[in-house]
Amino acid sequence: MSATPTRRLIAVVVLVPALAALALWAFAWPATRTAPRDLPLGVAGPPAATAQVEKRLEQREGAFEIHRYADEAAARAAIDDRTVYGAVVVTPQGPELLTASAAGPAVAQFLQQAVAQQTAAAGTPVRTVDVVTTPASDPRGAGFSATALPLALAGIAAGAVVTVLGLRGARAVSALLGASALVGVAAAGIAHSWLGVLAGDWWTEAAVLGLSALAVSGAVAGLAALVGTVGIGIAGAVVMLLGNPFSGAASAPQMLPEPAGAIGQWLPPGAGTTLLRSVSYFDGAAATGPALTLTWWAVLGLGAVLLGGALRGRKAPGEAATDGRQLAAVG
Repeated sequence: MSATPTRRLIAVVVLVPALAALALWAFAWPATRTAPRDLPLGVAGPPAATAQVEKRLEQREGAFEIHRYADEAAARAAIDDRTVYGAVVVTPQGPELLTASAAGPAVAQFLQQAVAQQTAAAGTPVRTVDVVTTPASDPRGAGFSATALPLALAGIAAGAVVTVLGLRGARAVSALLGASALVGVAAAGIAHSWLGVLAGDWWTEAAVLGLSALAVSGAVAGLAALVGTVGIGIAGAVVMLLGNPFSGAASAPQMLPEPAGAIGQWLPPGAGTTLLRSVSYFDGAAATGPALTLTWWAVLGLGAVLLGGALRGRKAPGEAATDGRQLAAVG
């Protein structure tokens, strides 16, 4: 057996288990370490009445980031603006918990359990009010969280196809833009019109879904244009092994172990999920940050596609001239 086949055999034997271990870590680690970490939570009511509530919540050290509000109306406005995930309102009838299952059913369920435990210790039951609900067709948010993976796969596929077909420069950019736009329309048609998972403006949701796909496809094709086809694997691995499990689509970024939640929001799947949640359920509240993140990924990716095409265009004439001089010398 020659040296080259031996090295290839060793590479397969070593790299495949390593990749499997990396994938298992990336997906299982956040899932098994889900817990609140500075989760924004409001407390509303007179200071004298809320002091005991805050004291009990602070017993869970590092779990909550407490925001104080004067009354229930202010707390509801903060939930609508996506400043907090919920709020405990102290009323003459007893404590009331405001949640927003649309911001994450898993978070709303956790808040119910945590606040109920704290108030049970004080002997006062708590009443729960869901301020921003999930659609009736997707009460657990499973359909919504399932949109992240197909968009990532569509983006990787579009970037890979453009690279394999040899499209460069403006043609590659046009292909990526067209494919992403159609992905957005198709995804909105399925998730909103058919399944009823989304509940916002149809065209805005389609634009967000398309931008999410473009951010991934641009990154894949752009890196491949600069470093070759190996860029498909590198960009695809980052999106699938970091972006998808760290996106917080099934819960919230603050429920993931650090720094997974922060990293996920800087990658297209996490930013796309947060932006889609904002435009679908919260009238675009807190949409600026994730929209800018996706835009930067798309712009940098498409810019890399154009740059890679230009560099290859300059290299090709030089190679042709070199070949011509060699042929002349031989002749």
